[in-house]
Amino acid sequence: MSDTPFGFGLPPEEPEDGDNGKKKGGQGGSQGPADPFGFGGGSGGADNPFAALFGGMGGPGGQMNPGDLGAAFQKLGQMLSYEGGPVNWDMAKDIARQTVAQGAEDGSKDASLSPGERTAVEEAVRLADLWLDGVTSLPSGSGSVVAWSRAEWVEETLPVWQDLVNPLAERVGAAMGDVLPGEMQAMAGPLLGMMRSMGGAMFGTQIGQALGVLASEVVGSTDVGLPLGPAGKAALLPGNIASFGAGLGVPDEEVRLYLALREAAHQRLFAHVPWLRSHLFGAVEGYARGIKVDTSKLEDVVGQLDPQHPEELQNALQQGMFQPEDTPEQKAALARLETALALVEGWVDAVVHAAAKPHLPAADALRETLRRRRASGGPAEQTFSTLIGLQLRPRRLRDASRLWASLADARGMEGRDALWEHPDMLPTAADLDDPDGFVHHEQLDFSELDKMLGEAASGGKTDLTKPAGSTETDGPKAAPAKDAPAGGSEAAGGAADGADGPDAPSKGDGGA
Repeated sequence: MSDTPFGFGLPPEEPEDGDNGKKKGGQGGSQGPADPFGFGGGSGGADNPFAALFGGMGGPGGQMNPGDLGAAFQKLGQMLSYEGGPVNWDMAKDIARQTVAQGAEDGSKDASLSPGERTAVEEAVRLADLWLDGVTSLPSGSGSVVAWSRAEWVEETLPVWQDLVNPLAERVGAAMGDVLPGEMQAMAGPLLGMMRSMGGAMFGTQIGQALGVLASEVVGSTDVGLPLGPAGKAALLPGNIASFGAGLGVPDEEVRLYLALREAAHQRLFAHVPWLRSHLFGAVEGYARGIKVDTSKLEDVVGQLDPQHPEELQNALQQGMFQPEDTPEQKAALARLETALALVEGWVDAVVHAAAKPHLPAADALRETLRRRRASGGPAEQTFSTLIGLQLRPRRLRDASRLWASLADARGMEGRDALWEHPDMLPTAADLDDPDGFVHHEQLDFSELDKMLGEAASGGKTDLTKPAGSTETDGPKAAPAKDAPAGGSEAAGGAADGADGPDAPSKGDGGA
């Protein structure tokens, strides 16, 4: 997977992250997707807006085309006069499309989809929905089914990326303006305006290239753990599914059906748990509110900037001007987000496995392949590690999957899915540390409640002021819950076990 730092708050104490990105990508930040979200090094490619504007010009032999030069300066003027918000999203979309057109690191290219590919996707999702009907009480959430090329994924998901990224960029942009006293802001008005325009261009460049990289890796609209597409629209990317399945020794149809199950399961969850989307996005916004700027470093940079050389802002950004402060509020936001994402992924993993096992011979192998993908840095891991520094731990996701499978065994799929009715009913981070304990504790609580209600209905006297299960009650003690199976293969860690992080959600070393 690509190393894709967003750049919102890279601590200057961690310069090795950019080095790692260069080693992984093989070409550093100079071209292609090696360092798409970073402000970082390299003088070519789309790592900075000036290279993006001027790098592609020139005819045979490197001769400059006057028409290209004029168009580039026109774009430069538009960039410097941009006043549309903290991120230049027009630039982001253009650069994302350019990155997609360049092709992926594995050499694959984007291509228009054939009618046969679109039909195969529609049939796979419809069949997946039929299989899911038998393993979850949540009804279908796929009002329509589409197949996307990589370029179409960029276009269709861009509005949601705006919702996700804008709070982070706004906080950084506000800090840039707030660092100077009011009288100095008046004196430096033109310079601050230029800095805001350039900041929007820098963020647009980062985000655009990162989306172009992710477009070559995602297989559906929910691959990052969030609903990125329009509500109720299930989407798969046939070209990326083919790349995912290459070398697995599994028939293409099985791969497509398994990934269709995952897409359809995500759609059900986000369609019928109305608070879930705002809960996830709210955690990201909570993190954004805590972003602080190293004001002393920024004051030095502002004093040294030359309006005649706006590219100096690029150098300032890549030196780590923006450093988030690890406040308790930020740590709580990260923990809340990690737990919610783990519960979503764990539920999807559990219900998809239950639906696929009777029908797909390669279900276990495909499940393990996806776990290895997450352990090595899948789209979700890339997005949250590099956007806000959250490392999603593979063990956390497996614990959540085992918890949901055990709940289904103990209480049925209706009892399991009922926990999504309200966020307060969901397992907590502590419950993920002991999935079986949560399931058995819930069983014990419900048996005691049923006993008290039964005694009340039969006219028996029950002292409701005493704790449930107290030895002072006249009735028999609640029998200890029988150990529920842990979901079979859910307990198996596979090769991904070695990729687990520490026991608390961590700020990633890899390019926040």
